[in-house]
Parts: sequence; structure tokens; C-alpha cells
Amino acid sequence: MAPGSKAERKAALDAGSWMFNVVTSVGIIMVNKALMATHGFSFATTLTGLHFATTTLMTLVMKWLGYIQPSYLPFPELVKFVFFANLSIVGMNVSLMWNSVGFYQIAKLCIIPVLCFLEILFDKVRYSRDTKLSIMLVLIGVAVCTVTDVSVNSQGLIAAIIAVWSTALQQHYVHYLQRKYSLGSFNLLGHTAPAQAVSLLILGPFADFWLTNKRVDIFNYTTIVTFFIVLSCIIAVGTNLSQFICIGRFTAVSFQVLGHMKTILVLTLGFIFFGKEGLNFHVALGMILAVIGMIWYGNASSKPGGKERQVYSLPSEKTQKHGILSSQSELDQKV
Repeated sequence: MAPGSKAERKAALDAGSWMFNVVTSVGIIMVNKALMATHGFSFATTLTGLHFATTTLMTLVMKWLGYIQPSYLPFPELVKFVFFANLSIVGMNVSLMWNSVGFYQIAKLCIIPVLCFLEILFDKVRYSRDTKLSIMLVLIGVAVCTVTDVSVNSQGLIAAIIAVWSTALQQHYVHYLQRKYSLGSFNLLGHTAPAQAVSLLILGPFADFWLTNKRVDIFNYTTIVTFFIVLSCIIAVGTNLSQFICIGRFTAVSFQVLGHMKTILVLTLGFIFFGKEGLNFHVALGMILAVIGMIWYGNASSKPGGKERQVYSLPSEKTQKHGILSSQSELDQKV
């Protein structure tokens, strides 16, 4: 295949993967908003367990059809991943309960700097000035259009810190496991989804009762509520899969930065379908700044030197003989 056609094919696959994630993520947010805000189903942790149970069924069918080949993931790695992932889910729910919406949004924005730190520390990634500035512009834009009231207390701050770090570690770990064990998105989901489903379906009802003081087993499951739960689970299969695809093709930082496009879309759709209350000049300005920052980030990080992984090669016998230690900077092909 010619270099040009390979590059075009990669660009098309990247765009398709990203659109898959955007569509499924925005879809599940809108469905869950209707399910929780309109119909009062506030059991977020248990619902996430149902999402992973449905994803597990999908991976079993894919294995049966031969689309997922046998793969290996050490049990200690699986335990660490499930711990970070489940702590992220519960931590975000607790953070939202104990903090104001404004501080909760600020905490979510802090995930990007933490991921940058993890990439610098563990992956030896270096960012250019333009890449750093574009990330800052995205953070400022999203903060302007989403952060309103900001109040914090000690327990809320602790919950936010746990939520931010566990989410960052989970997303960084997705990229790490795929790279280290040569796992595709389906393979990794095949390992992690069953463990998350079992653990969250056991933990979820207790966590939700603690958060809401309501029991999931005595909720009034009307036909419309059941429909929205099933629809949420079906869309979640695509959301879970597309997250692994995108983090595998790009990086966790790129996934978070460009992921704020979903925040802008959700806000826009909310104004369209649920009324224009809250839409004002500074919200519109924040949206514009965030979109400009995302476009800038995509351009800056794809340029040579925009985002580099430093790789230091060990000296060979020949280079040792001549006293030469070679080092090279390998361009990270992931945007």
C-alpha cells in the first residue's frame, strides 16, 4: 500500500473511531439524563454494572463468532485495572454528591494535567509549547462554559482528589495494557468487562443506597424506565468499546482533551431539547474557546516535536567499543 493511501486510511480510521465515541457518549449522556432526571432512576453505580454486564455478553458473542482471539492478561494487572476503574466510578459519583457542580467540573478538568504528568513520568513524553498552550485554552474554555457556583469542603475535596487520580490512572492503564500485552480493544474488554460487571453489581446497590438513601430493588420499574435502562445498556457497549479504541489509537491525554467536544455537544443539545435557560454570552464564549483549543491541539500535537516520546537505546558492543551512547527521540504517532 502506498504511503499516501496508508496515511489516508489511518486518518479515516482515526476519525471514524472518534466519531463512534462521540456519538455513543453523547447518546448515553442524553439517555441517562432522561432516565435519572425525568424518571428518578438515580442508581448510577448499579446502572454502570448493568452496562458492563451487557458489554460482557457482547464480548462472549464476539468470541463465539471468532472475532476475539484468545489473549493473555496477568491476574494482578486485571485486579489493578478493575480497582482503578471502579474507584473512578464511585469516586466521581461521591464527588458530585459532596461538592457543588462547579467544583465537580473543575475536578474533572484536573484529569488532563494529571494525565500529562503520568505520560511525562512513565512514558517520557515531551510536549511542545503550542501543545501545552492549546491544552490550557481547552481547559479555560470548558471552565468558562461549565463552571458556575464553586464551593468546597474537606470531604468533598478528598473525594474529588480520589476521583481525579483514579480516573487518570485507569485511562493511562488502558493504553499501557494494550501496548504491553498487544491487546486489541475487544481483547481488553473481554478481560475487564466481566470483572467490572460482577464487582459493580455486588458493590453498586450498597454504594447507591449510601449515596441516595434509596434501594434499587424496590424501585418502581415502569415500562418506560425499563426501556431507558435497556437502551442505556445497549449504547454503553459502544461507549465502552470506543473508549478503549480511542485511547489505544491516540493517548489518554488526547482522549480527554478532544473528549471535551462531547461536553460542548451535550451542552448544545441540552439547550436545543431542554430549553435555552443558562445560555448566555460567557457560555457561548467558553464553547468557542474550547473548540478553538481542540483544533489547535490536534494540529499542534500532530506536528514533529508537538508530542514526543523520548526513547533511549542501550549501547551495543560496537558503540561501547567506540565510547558512543546513542539516544534518539521517537515521534509519538498517536495524536
